[in-house]
Amino acid sequence: MVKVPPGFIYIARRLHRLVRPLVLVYASSKIWAIVFDKPLPRWLRVSAYLFSIPVAMACSVLYADLRDRREAALRGSVLVPRVQSRWPGGFHILLSLARAFRKGHIGEPFDRYCQEYGPAVNVRFMFENRIFTTEPEHIKAILSTQFNSFEKGPVLRDQLNALLGTGVFNSDGATWKFHRSMTRPFFSKERISHFDTFEKHAEDALNQTKARFKEGYPVDFQDMVGRFTLDSATEFLFGKSVRSLSAGLIYPKDSLPERNKPYVNHPSNVFVRAFLEAQSQVAFRGRLGSFWHLAEFWSDRVQKEMKDCHKFIDPILKDALETKGKQSAGQMCAETKGGLEDTLLGHLVNYLTVIRDEIVNILIAARDTTASALTFLVYMLSQHPDVLERLRAEVLSNVGSSRRPTYDDVRDMKYMRAVVNETLRLYAPVPFNARLDLDAVTRVAMVVPDSLSLFRTSAEAAVWPGVNGGPPIYIPPKARTPYSVFLMHRREDLWGPDAEIFDPDRFLDERLKYLTSNPFIFLPFNAGPRICLGQQFAYNEMSFFLVRLLQTFSSITLAEDVQTRPHAEWGKGIGRNSQEKVIIRSHLTLYVEVSTGHHDLIHEEKLIVAAFYSLS
Repeated sequence: MVKVPPGFIYIARRLHRLVRPLVLVYASSKIWAIVFDKPLPRWLRVSAYLFSIPVAMACSVLYADLRDRREAALRGSVLVPRVQSRWPGGFHILLSLARAFRKGHIGEPFDRYCQEYGPAVNVRFMFENRIFTTEPEHIKAILSTQFNSFEKGPVLRDQLNALLGTGVFNSDGATWKFHRSMTRPFFSKERISHFDTFEKHAEDALNQTKARFKEGYPVDFQDMVGRFTLDSATEFLFGKSVRSLSAGLIYPKDSLPERNKPYVNHPSNVFVRAFLEAQSQVAFRGRLGSFWHLAEFWSDRVQKEMKDCHKFIDPILKDALETKGKQSAGQMCAETKGGLEDTLLGHLVNYLTVIRDEIVNILIAARDTTASALTFLVYMLSQHPDVLERLRAEVLSNVGSSRRPTYDDVRDMKYMRAVVNETLRLYAPVPFNARLDLDAVTRVAMVVPDSLSLFRTSAEAAVWPGVNGGPPIYIPPKARTPYSVFLMHRREDLWGPDAEIFDPDRFLDERLKYLTSNPFIFLPFNAGPRICLGQQFAYNEMSFFLVRLLQTFSSITLAEDVQTRPHAEWGKGIGRNSQEKVIIRSHLTLYVEVSTGHHDLIHEEKLIVAAFYSLS
């Protein structure tokens, strides 16, 4: 069977838009010949054919602008200010985004646009509206008060289909409600406070970390904690860990190359590489809008990567289906009975058509988002030894130097929650457009993507509240509405003059007034109907790992000799980006770039044995 390239399919579906102007010119030339009894001059006919398509496009764009202005006026509102571009179609903006993605700091150039035009701006390119906002009231409208007016839309579903299928991230309406209702019962207090799974994999990760330090090498913390979250999540959700920690920890690039060969070829690493590449490609698609098919004309690059992911996932699914079949036939062994049905996969096996899509959706959240949050939290502890000392003192006073923390221990450690929240504020794991909707099981691991690709689209005309007492803002139908919690969380007018400073006490002292007066300025876990069902699970997992980490180590230092450093020109800027000692990137989630091809290398310089601690 011959497979038609996706680029051909894309062009074929839109061919009528190109043909209509040509047909109109042809019909007009025939009418001319009939009316004037002579053919249209050849030079005029050729010119009409050549210019018919660009003229038709220009007329369509002008009409859309006039229509939007008229509709805004009828509603007593205004249009969002538009970023000016030197080139037609906003291609200059597209090039700026591409340069920023390669060399710029996270948030660039959207932070500049917001400074120049205000918190809401139309970053229009390829003749499509992208109404970008960092305004809490606008985000509140998308997530809550005008929830039904915004949807994923066909363009986004098309971009994400190869990665997410019809899973919860990539669905609207009845399908989304089905996913949510299907998974809601799985997240009870008893389940999310059961720490046995965390303990087993945290012990494995930290033991490997100690062994690596004894060898004299720093540890890629981001990669290590990503394996911890992946193994913990798969055991919690599927009843069977994928044992990615069994690959061992990666060595830094300046060590002997052959040391990393077993690591690179491990099955779990093949999966991780393919999964990250698929997410990066999806993020790239978002920058191209509906034109992404032309960049992947001959083949679907995401689908190619997902084949490797499915090779990793399918055995888990196969085992679950076989076990479910034995249960149904009454052949379940006594020692396994009560096991599968207590896992999410066991619950999902009853919904065969959505299982694989749901697994992929879950794994994005289960691995990447919590790993991202923990990575940046440890990065902040390495830069703020006073915070580390205070946090560790709280851990030792509440739990001691070796006892396993309980649910009540985690709940009572107020400073730890403040440190976690402050990290989520400054380094939201999903920095742009937290609208991937990791709302059901998929949010178990943390917060929600996007790079610019994972936005919502207005299903109908909408009106947002004005900014700073200004007139209401009109949102045309089918307009894409990306937003950034990353930039909103750093706004001084929302969080105070020290908004870009890492200070966990802001969640404990009088500065908490900023948040209590407007809860929508802090949205790491989404809000509205899609608010995260796994929020408490995420806090528990991070807090548990931090307790075990701080019971094991007393100091954290960034291994700057092996860490990829930011570009020199970044230090010449202002604000927090000029202070960073790591390069911060994002695909669907935030991560730290390193020269190893993996992630953030954090070095625990001082290894303290538990017996050295005083419990007095």
